Amino acid sequence: MKTIFSGIQPSGTITLGNYIGAMMQFVELQKEYNCYFCIVDQHAITSPQDRLALRKNTKSLAAMYAAVGIDPAHSTLFIQSEVHAHAQAGWMLQCIAYIGELERMTQFKDKSAGKEGVSAGLLTYPPLMAADILLYQTDLVPVGEDQKQHLELTRDLAERFNKRFNDIFTIPEVRIPKVGARIMSLQDPLKKMSKSDPNQKSYISMLDEPGQIIKKIKSAVTDSEGIVRYDKTKKPGVSNLLSIYSILSGNSVDQIEAMYDGKGYGDFKSDLANVVVEHIKPIQDRYHSLIDSKELDDILDEGAVRANQVASKMVSKMEKAMGLGRKR
Repeated sequence: MKTIFSGIQPSGTITLGNYIGAMMQFVELQKEYNCYFCIVDQHAITSPQDRLALRKNTKSLAAMYAAVGIDPAHSTLFIQSEVHAHAQAGWMLQCIAYIGELERMTQFKDKSAGKEGVSAGLLTYPPLMAADILLYQTDLVPVGEDQKQHLELTRDLAERFNKRFNDIFTIPEVRIPKVGARIMSLQDPLKKMSKSDPNQKSYISMLDEPGQIIKKIKSAVTDSEGIVRYDKTKKPGVSNLLSIYSILSGNSVDQIEAMYDGKGYGDFKSDLANVVVEHIKPIQDRYHSLIDSKELDDILDEGAVRANQVASKMVSKMEKAMGLGRKR
């Protein structure tokens, strides 16, 4: 069975876009693959964090993973900092990475632009990301387009290590979701939905109240045509809403278009709001039952044990290949 690894930073509440673009696929993938889902809290500290907020966000993200259907019987769910092999392997890979290739990372350029001082971790975190992936002999990494460059570096570092020291790493492949990979902003359908958007009407949080969800969808940008049809170029707002409707309801876009033939955006948005609310409600109920529970602690404890068993063995292989420690 092939292995999948995915890591998400605990940087706040998961949006509907995160859920559709990633988590829905994760629930299906765990049925066919050996899956590791990691809350990458060590990546989060490349920018300043409030310690209490970080811990809260980490636990919240773990609860959301479990609430959407990540099953500990089929997947390993764990917190990155609770598996020390990640930091150890990250340092070893950092030592074979070149400053030039790290400085060329688009995300480093974007996040450091215009700032007088940035964390060294912001520059060097790609080798830690590579370690996250390579520790588990990962075959496939589901990522968005914005992470493809980091996956290419991961492949380069794995190949470099294998050639220079010992052939121990599997070279991972990128897996970009074909459906729902980019759910767009409700207020600017040319931008990806993001929780960092200052306009809170632009995104739906997975923990939004039903009333908030209804208001946000009813205020979503459409166009003046008044016809419910899919045309990503000419009607990006309506097309985005149709994608959400289709994915959450299970109906095809063609079927939905037929349902609203001769009807306006008011009926369409009202029904879509109900679809979203009904889909999210059981996830929210499960989340709230988990967030302060022993069950969630048990899931994370078990995940950390399982991840440690695999990752520590790979770190030992890396250390032996590089000549670290004493020969035994």
